Amino acid sequence: MSKNETTTGNTKDVFSVYQENVDKLFTGIKQSVPQYHQSITNVQQEYLQAYENIVDSTITLQKEYAKKAGVATNIPEATLKVIRDTTEEFVKAASIQNQVALATIDATQQNIKTFNDNAKSFADLNRNILQSWITAFTTKNN
Repeated sequence: MSKNETTTGNTKDVFSVYQENVDKLFTGIKQSVPQYHQSITNVQQEYLQAYENIVDSTITLQKEYAKKAGVATNIPEATLKVIRDTTEEFVKAASIQNQVALATIDATQQNIKTFNDNAKSFADLNRNILQSWITAFTTKNN
């Protein structure tokens, strides 16, 4: 069997074999992406739920302890306003941060799409450059 033959007996050059195997690799990766996406989403949701449960349990425990210990838990209206205002500002800041992060992801995706759309043009340009080099260094037979 020659170097250019595959195990199936088909004659192929190295680039055909390379392309075939790259295609298989990317097909496998593309099939696994949705599974990774779902798994990551599930982990994020589970983590968020666990964190919320811990905070809720902690508040409940502290409330029970304060009640049984006779600790006064009333706070002045001014303090309540500061807490509420601070929470509101935090929520706004988190929302802006999320918008910036999503805009960045969208811009990155668009940049990759633009690169992908122009990849053929880059290849054609490189092909023309290569051809001009080959032509310059190839002897002409007359």
